[in-house]
Amino acid sequence: MIGVSPAATDALNKFLTHQKALNGASENTITAYHTDVLGFLAFITLHKGEPQGLRALERIDVRDMRAWMASERGRGVGARSLARALSAVKSFYRWLAEREGFEPTAVLSTRSPKFQKKLPRPLAEDAAVKMIETVELQSADSWVAARDMAVVTLLYGCGLRISEALNLTGRDAPLPAVLRITGKGNKERIVPVIDAARDAVDTYLQLSPHPLESDAPLFRGVRGGKLNPRLIQKVMEKARLQLGLPATATPHAMRHSFATHLLSAGGDLRAIQELLGHASLSTTQAYTAVDTARLMEVYDKAHPRA
Repeated sequence: MIGVSPAATDALNKFLTHQKALNGASENTITAYHTDVLGFLAFITLHKGEPQGLRALERIDVRDMRAWMASERGRGVGARSLARALSAVKSFYRWLAEREGFEPTAVLSTRSPKFQKKLPRPLAEDAAVKMIETVELQSADSWVAARDMAVVTLLYGCGLRISEALNLTGRDAPLPAVLRITGKGNKERIVPVIDAARDAVDTYLQLSPHPLESDAPLFRGVRGGKLNPRLIQKVMEKARLQLGLPATATPHAMRHSFATHLLSAGGDLRAIQELLGHASLSTTQAYTAVDTARLMEVYDKAHPRA
């Protein structure tokens, strides 16, 4: 089987290093870039019948791009996943073209497949509260129950991603009035901490059998290591089944709920954008599930007519 050329492999590795070091891409993003671009390079290698050096990669044309996309769809890759892969390939080619001095028009002009974006489905306010209460009932071990409740309370009460909550360390305790959170792309933001979240974490720490160490994870697994996010996902799965909630009632849905309920209560869209750490206001809008009239009211206040 023909392998990807050393030159192309080296270029991909340098691209990933650049994305991580200069653009602050997360580990998940780096992994996705690596998988998608390497898959593209492997296809081009087989499509052309020989290893493709950098000069050959510069000569990729529209027909090559169409062949790759057709191949991906033929093996069952969905439109959303293919759009993500194409975006990764375009990012790689922008970087490569700037480095090698060629025009990547054929790649950059390739149209992304259309797909219907899935809108987030936040929980109703009473359902979000019941979720937190029911999560606490899933473990017979009081400290584990308190731990799980504290994590889910942080997701809903502070709008944290589950990775952000589980990245907190002992030096963050007791929780202050505001947390300095490092999110995607190493971007920092300030997040207010509600009393319910602070109390839930305090209760967990009082019951936890593990010592509170400044450099250790705040939320521990049973053996003392960093808590696996899959455990929170599982405990929420059990709780949602008991409550009769849909499969969309996930840890990330609690973050969606935080944003939606804040906006519904009169919160400013741009302030919520800052709390969530979104680079784009449109991303924040997608995180909320309020009616058009409410959105227009928010926009009218933000952009008053003369």
